[in-house]
Amino acid sequence: MIDEEAGGRPAGTARLVVIAVYDGVQLLDLAGPLDVFAEAAEQTGAYEVRVASPGGRPVRASGGVRIAVDTAIESVTGPVDTLVVAGGDEGTVADSAHRVGELVLHVGRLAATARRVTSVCTGAFVLAAAGLLDGRRATTHWSSCARLAAAHPSVRVDADAIVVRDGRVSTAAATTAGIDLALALVEEDHGADLARRIGKLFLVYLRRPGGQAQFATTGATTGAIAGAAATVATTARPADAGHQALREVLEVVARDPAGDHRAELLAARARMSPRHFTRTFTRDVGTTPARHVEQVRVRAAQGYLESADLDTEAIARRCGFGSAETMRRSFQRVLGISPAAYRERFRTACPADHLGDRVG
Repeated sequence: MIDEEAGGRPAGTARLVVIAVYDGVQLLDLAGPLDVFAEAAEQTGAYEVRVASPGGRPVRASGGVRIAVDTAIESVTGPVDTLVVAGGDEGTVADSAHRVGELVLHVGRLAATARRVTSVCTGAFVLAAAGLLDGRRATTHWSSCARLAAAHPSVRVDADAIVVRDGRVSTAAATTAGIDLALALVEEDHGADLARRIGKLFLVYLRRPGGQAQFATTGATTGAIAGAAATVATTARPADAGHQALREVLEVVARDPAGDHRAELLAARARMSPRHFTRTFTRDVGTTPARHVEQVRVRAAQGYLESADLDTEAIARRCGFGSAETMRRSFQRVLGISPAAYRERFRTACPADHLGDRVG
């Protein structure tokens, strides 16, 4: 129960969903799950949604919007069906023990008896600080995965997943992934038909194609976007590789993705035997030389697909794939989607029927 009037609904008739927020919260991380559960509540009466903060104080979102909440998180005494921790400013949540320590305390308390515990984006840092992700697989925004893995080594970070469920704990990658997560929970409770209806209202897929890697920028951590990686331990940016020879190799590959970057040639450039080079590269960079070269070429191709009027054969040659089919297979391995699908999603934000209305 909550120590205040609960909107006139008799106790026990609806599942209580508590969304925990704090100063610096990302507005979409709150609004996405809130709107999904609110719509499900309107259609079924199955949920009661409450937004809670430490002390019941209004919070200021990362964009500056001031948000009034429903209740103080310390006054929520249960039973909570679904606990959601919204994400927000990474600096705030990454220093959870200090900046949002009170929130961490109450999240841990409520999680002890909640049926489900979830986070959106960097809200995973709060769950990790409360010990709720120890030994579990989890995700957060691709740009924060390396930091989460470094700060909480017991968490198995999946940097490519959109939503991860491990037992009763679920984590969503980023702002709009909070909608994916909430839809999945509604589907679990009430079936795919209701989740599908709500998804259509919000113009979102019930199952989003591909993973986070398709959204990562060219400068992102390649170790963090390797879809099969269970842990993000290192980065592949030249400045971060511990061995000077490896930094030089990484710079060469980055400058010329289409070059001949067979492992034996890279080893010679690094003045190492091929075997020692492969072992050192994999240890320090977090992936094999061949996989790294493939990822760099995919990133280069992404740039062309987003901005250049070239066919896929031409892009494949420019980026070192040799053929469009080879590039397609690499895109499927690295991003989980085809080059054509990537171009369709990221080429322009302007709908095709509006292109003729552009000024100039």
